[in-house]
Amino acid sequence: MGKTADAIAEGVSIAYAAARLTVRNRILVATIARNEAFDVSAFMPFAKKTLHALAKEQEDAAALARKQRKSAWGKFTDPDGTHDYRDRDTRNLRKRRRQYLGVAKELRQRAEDPHAVRVLVEQSRDAAWGDVEANLERRLNVEGMRPDLDPDYEMMRAARMQSLRLVDLPKLAAHRRVGRGSDETAAPVSDAPPAARVSGIDVSELDG
Repeated sequence: MGKTADAIAEGVSIAYAAARLTVRNRILVATIARNEAFDVSAFMPFAKKTLHALAKEQEDAAALARKQRKSAWGKFTDPDGTHDYRDRDTRNLRKRRRQYLGVAKELRQRAEDPHAVRVLVEQSRDAAWGDVEANLERRLNVEGMRPDLDPDYEMMRAARMQSLRLVDLPKLAAHRRVGRGSDETAAPVSDAPPAARVSGIDVSELDG
C-alpha cells in the first residue's frame, strides 16, 4: 500500500485533476454553448461544490473500507474473489480507510480556501482555452492548407481522382439516365473525334 502520506498526496492529485476537468467542462459549456462572459468569481461556487463532492466520494470509500474490514475480521478461509477479504487483509483495509479520509480532509480544506478555489478555476480556464486553441489550430491547418505545403497532396490527389472516376462519375451518370427516362434523343454527330465522356464530363480532363 506504500506510505500513507504518499498515498494521500497521490489521491489528492488525482482528485484535483478530476475537479479541474469538471470545472473546465463547465466553463466550456457556459462560455461557448451559452455565450456567457467568463468571470472567475462566477465559477468559484461550482468549483467549491465540486471539491466537496469529490471529498464525499472519498468519505464513502472510507466507510466501505471500514465495513469490509469488519466483515473480514476473524475469517481465515480462502477468499472467493478479489473483494472477498479475510482477516489477513484487515491491516491494509485499515490503512486504506485512513488514506481515503486523508484525501477527503485535504479536499475539504481546499474547498474552504478561497485562494485555492480561485486557482482551481483559473487552471480550469487555461485548460479550457487550451482545448479551444488546439481545435482552432487543427481547423485552420486543414482549411488553410495549400497543395505546395501538403506533403501528401500528390498521393491523396491520385486517390481522389480514382475515386471520382470509379465511384462518383458512374453514380452521377446512372442518376442522369434515370432522370432522362426512355425518351432521350441521340446527340448530334460531330466531325471531331469523340472524347471519353461520362455524364457530360470529359474524363480525359481528369488525367492531369
